[in-house]
Amino acid sequence: MRKIYLKSITLTAFITAVLYSNSSVAQLNLNPNNLNLGEVHGNFEANAQYYIPDSTIGAAEVPEKMLVNGYANIIYTKGKFTAGIRYESYLNGLQGYPSGFKGTGIPYRFATYKADELEVTVGSFYEQFGNGLTIRCYEQRSLGLDNALDGIRLKYKPFKGVYLKGLVGKQRSFFTTGPGLVRGFDGEIQLNEAFAKLADKKTVITLGGSFVSKFQTDADPTLVLPQNVGNSAGRFSITRNNFQMNGEYAYKINDPSQDNGFNYKYGDAILLQANYAVKGFAISLNGSRIDNMSFRSDRTAQLTNLLINYVPALSKQHTYSLLAFYPYASQARGEIEYSTEVKYKIKKETALGGKYGTEITINYSGANSLDTTRIKGEDRGHLGYTSNYLGVGKEVYFRDLYIEITKKINKTWKGSLIYAHQIYNKSIIQKPGSPSIHSNIVVADITYKLKPTSALRLELQNLQTKQDHQDWAYVLLEYTINENWFIAAGDQYNYGNEHVKERYHYYLVNVGYAKKANRITLSYGKQREGIFCVGGVCRNVPASNGFSLSITSSF
Repeated sequence: MRKIYLKSITLTAFITAVLYSNSSVAQLNLNPNNLNLGEVHGNFEANAQYYIPDSTIGAAEVPEKMLVNGYANIIYTKGKFTAGIRYESYLNGLQGYPSGFKGTGIPYRFATYKADELEVTVGSFYEQFGNGLTIRCYEQRSLGLDNALDGIRLKYKPFKGVYLKGLVGKQRSFFTTGPGLVRGFDGEIQLNEAFAKLADKKTVITLGGSFVSKFQTDADPTLVLPQNVGNSAGRFSITRNNFQMNGEYAYKINDPSQDNGFNYKYGDAILLQANYAVKGFAISLNGSRIDNMSFRSDRTAQLTNLLINYVPALSKQHTYSLLAFYPYASQARGEIEYSTEVKYKIKKETALGGKYGTEITINYSGANSLDTTRIKGEDRGHLGYTSNYLGVGKEVYFRDLYIEITKKINKTWKGSLIYAHQIYNKSIIQKPGSPSIHSNIVVADITYKLKPTSALRLELQNLQTKQDHQDWAYVLLEYTINENWFIAAGDQYNYGNEHVKERYHYYLVNVGYAKKANRITLSYGKQREGIFCVGGVCRNVPASNGFSLSITSSF
């Protein structure tokens, strides 16, 4: 089912629905006249790990030995009414998760009703305006990030092509809510829908705007802190044939916080994206400028806690382990970021294309500091700095040149070859005082198809650098036995470490079973310490050794 984690007002309706539901049919027909009383759907997830101390890699002893994260959603729908709950259990939370995730509870309960053009939600909900520069309340479970709002949301469509949203609530903070109150409004008009004369035009234009404010009491005895902070934005989207372009600008008034050292400078952000695609060719261009755009409902919060808005990461999101060894974390305090990607498919039945064609992808992304000037004198603590809006700072935060060639040789063999060169400013992104890391990574991914539902896949990866832990190698062999079973074994080894006694093998074995809506994975191995990022938002992952079990199911 589609993963939408919604909420309900009461638990009684769900207990009743579950008790009377037929075990094989989700739709309820309880009375003699076969009256449809609605449908119940849901999903379940449990992740458990048994920890084994390992001093060689820095895996500390876990007193509980085994830790578990568990989630269960139950969603009831009938006609225009939808309601749901989510039960969460952290007994205790997995290592690397924020310590606030501990114990059990029902942090989600919601009810939604649609009445013609109006939709009303009460309880907990997720929401995003535009690209998220003013607000993005969402869940990224792998990061331990959940900043859902608990309150009221209205959606209204007064006219064709006009969409309005309004919300008020407090953000989730583990099993409670944060101190700040969040209020927001968003409006969007799709011109081609709203005006009949534009309905048949090839150029499709959408305009939108949003305003989000937070309120937090000023309890500081020395500073005069603004209790209400507003963040407004305007956006556009233009589509014509194979071309699409969108952009958004956001402006936030002074918002002194722990993130910016309690300075009173305003914040702003601009994001521009353009894409063009035809058969066999596609190109995308992206750029952003971010200045002092950390926006939280608690001015003292840190890490991923109580984030209201979202600063999109434009760098390529890698899935191969050594390519993602040094992932980029967006710098809300200030950055210039850009990326471009070109995809081209060499035609079939040509010298380079062969029988099936050859796909080439080239991506280049990077981020720099802002061009700023520190303010001296008495005003230094109030505004902190000024910036040259059109200038680019000299300090390099990140670079990534990525080239991938993908080729299907015949019906049995296919593979990809990847080269990447990266520059990673560890001092800015991860740990102050660290050197910038220059690395070259090569990846070969080869698949041999044994049967329609059976295949062998081999990954060979190599990362070379003179900084940090020096050179790494990674090998993975994955065997898909059939549509239900798979087994994989891998080993990550820092063979280039100049300290021979610190050259460790991080091996991992996975066995998985999947059937219909159920999936079970059992793993054993070691995890190195590092940071894990999704979309530019990151968390630190401690070293670990042991067994892991993951179970997911839906109905």
